[in-house]
Amino acid sequence: MSRVLRASALLMMTASPLWAQDAPLSAIDWLNPTPTVTLDIGLPSGEVPVSEGVATPDISVSALDDKGNEAVGLLPANVTGLPPTLWSLSDATDLSALVAHQRPDVLPAMQALLYTLLLAEADAPRSGGQDDELLLARIDKLVEMGALEQAAALLERAGATTPALFARWFDVTLLMGEENRACDALVKAPHLAPDYAARIFCTARAGDWRAAALTLDTAKALDLISEELDALLLRFLDPELFEGEPLLVAAGPVTPLKFRLYEAIGESQSTNGLPRAFAHADLRDTAGWKAQLDAAERLARTSALHENRLLGIYSDRKPAASGMIWDRVAALQAFDAALTAKDTRQVADALPMAWAAMQQVHLEVPFARLYGPLLLELPLQGVTARLARDIALLSSDYEKAARMGPRDFLSGLALGSPARTPTDPLHRAIADAFHGAGVPQEISTMLARGQLGEGILTAMSLMDDGAAGNLVALTEALATFRAVGLEDTARRAALQVALLDTRG
Repeated sequence: MSRVLRASALLMMTASPLWAQDAPLSAIDWLNPTPTVTLDIGLPSGEVPVSEGVATPDISVSALDDKGNEAVGLLPANVTGLPPTLWSLSDATDLSALVAHQRPDVLPAMQALLYTLLLAEADAPRSGGQDDELLLARIDKLVEMGALEQAAALLERAGATTPALFARWFDVTLLMGEENRACDALVKAPHLAPDYAARIFCTARAGDWRAAALTLDTAKALDLISEELDALLLRFLDPELFEGEPLLVAAGPVTPLKFRLYEAIGESQSTNGLPRAFAHADLRDTAGWKAQLDAAERLARTSALHENRLLGIYSDRKPAASGMIWDRVAALQAFDAALTAKDTRQVADALPMAWAAMQQVHLEVPFARLYGPLLLELPLQGVTARLARDIALLSSDYEKAARMGPRDFLSGLALGSPARTPTDPLHRAIADAFHGAGVPQEISTMLARGQLGEGILTAMSLMDDGAAGNLVALTEALATFRAVGLEDTARRAALQVALLDTRG
């Protein structure tokens, strides 16, 4: 379509003017006042939350002293057990790099600890290379994990009053399907718009199609917008002009705005292969059950979706097919029905298949959190009893499971006293951490300087290496967690390494 024809066709669309007089972002209702949002996750006092991940439970509001954006968090010190100086003696750039380096899809114990660090209220670090550098890294990691609600709450707590923070808040709201909210905010603060495409999209959604068309034509003339976004926005503004034309082909990386534009013009994209945060689109009722299941499993692997909601999606209906995910759904439903009925024989028959199904998709720990304590209540025997004990060792009742099962290395580990000299090399590396192994020099130096958060993040990176087979790193990471008072984290992480296949 020529530029003259395109402009004339689009200018035929009329609507009310878009831009009201520019107001400061603080005038937006959801940003004024800014509350402290705390997550009630039922923690014991004095220990970092490592057992249940972070969902989106009850929210309470309290005041927070004005310490700058970097100090913003959702979990106060009396919940995390971490001191206000967690970050303050470290460099923001160093901390940001460590946060970005974390791999949240390996060990659930590390996921839970990472959530705690990302959401903790703590004094700001020393200045880094850019404003809010650590806060931006924390938000980016939450989005990478698929924890959109937590990322949105952290952004709203900070106040999205800078272009960098607003751009992330805009993307998060689009990923959560809250386009109206994102655009209402952008209309009131157009100077914070991430780019011309976002401004055009929101101008049109506000009803001023004429202004949107003019802005798009100007942006294209000045080469301020890509060919793909130009084509998408043209179809979004007037789909009738393109009836019968071939479907668009995605030409570059998919952004939240592109994803929503493709959806708006009736060319929805599959979330398979896209970053994890996009999977939230498939949790909506408009998505098919298969897409919901795939998305739920993907998000549950990083604790971005609570296991109870995962179970709800698994239990939504009876599978009408067999193979792959349908066999997994059938196995879980059969086990859940047997356990609900407290039928010991049926549980014994169904448990191995359900456990194998969860192993296929690395959801053993969410399964253990759901069912581990309940399995301890049944009089199971033999191999099934041993399997039930091992599953319960991955749950919050790991100490109870240790006292009810065989007195072996795992039971000793769960109680904090593993055998000193096991023959298995993996068990030996774990045991060394509980019997005198020291903290590595690099982390010891950090701790001596008061750089607790930096030391914990470094130990978490070591733990990832340890889970992948580096036994020296495994010992050092576990020894560090114990040295800084994270005993529960050390035990859970060690049990997970011992019981799960973490080397893939």
